[in-house]
Amino acid sequence: MPKIKTNRAAAKRFRITGTGKLKRSKAYKSHILTKKSPKRKRNLRKSTITDPTNAKYIKKMVPYL
Repeated sequence: MPKIKTNRAAAKRFRITGTGKLKRSKAYKSHILTKKSPKRKRNLRKSTITDPTNAKYIKKMVPYL
């Protein structure tokens, strides 16, 4: 059986936690930050867990994560 190629874009965006869940960073924090409140920008810094509905497809894209 040949090795599966990893989707490099997905590999850079997701990390796996100790319990096997996928961790991702939040969007909307790269530009046009003047109109966003400090509280909103602070909350965007934190990482979050990927939704289980998407996790199945991400694990297929990144098989050796």
